[in-house]
Amino acid sequence: MVLKKKIVVVGTGYVGLVTGVSLSEIGHTVICLDIDQTKVKKMKNGISPIYEPGIEELMKRNIEKGTLDFTTSYKQAFENVEVIYIAVGTPEREDGTADLKYIKQVALDIAYNIKNEVVIVIKSTVPIGTNEFLEKYISSLTKVKFHIVSNPEFLREGSALHDTFHGDRIIIGAENKYAASIVEKINQPFGIEIFTTNLRSAEMIKYASNAFLATKISFINEIADLCERLEANIEEVATGMGFDKRIGKSFLNAGIGYGGSCFPKDTKALVNIAGQEKFDFNLLRAVIEVNKKQQVLLVTKAKEYYGSLKGKRIALLGLAFKPNTDDMREAASIITSEKLILSGAEVVCYDPIAMDNAKKVLPEVVEFANSAEEALQNADAAFIMTEWEEIKNIPISKYSEKLRDKVLFDGRNCYDLNSFLVEDIDYFSVGRPSVLSKKQLV
Repeated sequence: MVLKKKIVVVGTGYVGLVTGVSLSEIGHTVICLDIDQTKVKKMKNGISPIYEPGIEELMKRNIEKGTLDFTTSYKQAFENVEVIYIAVGTPEREDGTADLKYIKQVALDIAYNIKNEVVIVIKSTVPIGTNEFLEKYISSLTKVKFHIVSNPEFLREGSALHDTFHGDRIIIGAENKYAASIVEKINQPFGIEIFTTNLRSAEMIKYASNAFLATKISFINEIADLCERLEANIEEVATGMGFDKRIGKSFLNAGIGYGGSCFPKDTKALVNIAGQEKFDFNLLRAVIEVNKKQQVLLVTKAKEYYGSLKGKRIALLGLAFKPNTDDMREAASIITSEKLILSGAEVVCYDPIAMDNAKKVLPEVVEFANSAEEALQNADAAFIMTEWEEIKNIPISKYSEKLRDKVLFDGRNCYDLNSFLVEDIDYFSVGRPSVLSKKQLV
C-alpha cells in the first residue's frame, strides 16, 4: 500500500518546484510555499517561474486533480502538515562559503507555525553538520516534536523531471529510523534505488558527487588542451576512454567549462569546508582554476587568430550555461562577453530561451539579436557558447554567408570537422584539429 502524505515544500526554485510537482504526480497532496505573491499567483494558474521542459503540463494536471496548490501563507500551509521539505537556496558568499540565511529563516518559520509532529526534510544543499544544527536550532524554539532528514537532490537543469522519475539513486540521511522510513515510503512510487545513511554522510554525498563530476569535466578539458598541442582528437580520445566501465562515457565532452547553480558553488563550498578542517583540497582547487581558464578559451583562441580584437564584432550564440534552461548563473557567456568588450570588441548575442535573464547579467553595451541569423549578420566571427539544438542545426553555409571574416569558434564541438573541408570558413573547436580554409585574412 502506497503511503500518501500531506507535504509542504518551502521554496519554489528549481529544486522546490520540481520536487513539489513530482511528489504530487505520484499521489501525495502537496502545497508549495513561497513568499513571492506574484510568483505564487502565476503558479496557481499553471505558469512555471522556471524554464523546465514538461513542468507546466504536470503543474496543470495536478492542480486540476487537487493534489497540488501554492500559497504564501505559513498558517495555511502548515495546518495538519505531516512532512515539510525545505528547498530554499544556499547561495555562495564572497568567500565561497554557503550562505544559510534563507534556510535559517525557514527553520524559524517552521518552529513558530507547526502544531503537530512533523518530519522536516532538507532538500537544499547544505554544508556538513547543517542538519544537526537545524535540529538543535528548531528544538530551542518549539516544544512540538519533529524529526530531521537529509534528502539531497541530484537534478540536472533541463532534464530535472526526467531525473526525478528516472534517477540513479535516492539518498536518505537520518539518525531516526522512523523518520527515515517515512521519507523512504514517500519516495517508493518513483521506483528508484534508495540508500539510507546518517545525516553527515548524506550531506557529503551531495558535495562529493558534484565535486567529482566537476573534476571529470576539468580533467577532460585539460586533456583537450594537450590533444590540440599533440594533434590528437579529444572526441576520439574521450570515446576510447569511455568504453572503460571504470571511467564511463558521461561528462567527457570537452568544451568551455561548467556553470550553473551547482558545480561552481558546491566546489568552492567544499574547498571551504575542507579549509575549516585545516585540510587543503589541492585537487579541487585545481579543478576550479582549470574551469576559470576554460570559460575564456574562445577569447584566447580569437586573440591568437586575430592578434587584436579591437573593432571586431563577435556574435555569441547561446548564453545559458547549458541547453534546455534559462539559467545564466556562472554561464561562460558572462565572462566571455566581459573579456571581449575589455579587448575592444563589439558583442551581439542570441539565445532561444535565456535572453531575458541574460539582459540582467551581461554588460550593458552587449547587443541582443532576435535570431541566430540576425546575430551573425555583419559580425566578423561567431562563438558557439551553448549547444542548443537550434544552434547545432545552423547550416555551416550560413556562417560563410553571414560572417565577414568567415571564422567560427565552437566552444561545444557542435560540428563534424569533415563538414568544413569544403567550406570557405576557418573553424576552431576544443581539443580537435583546426580546419583552415585557403582564404587569407585581410
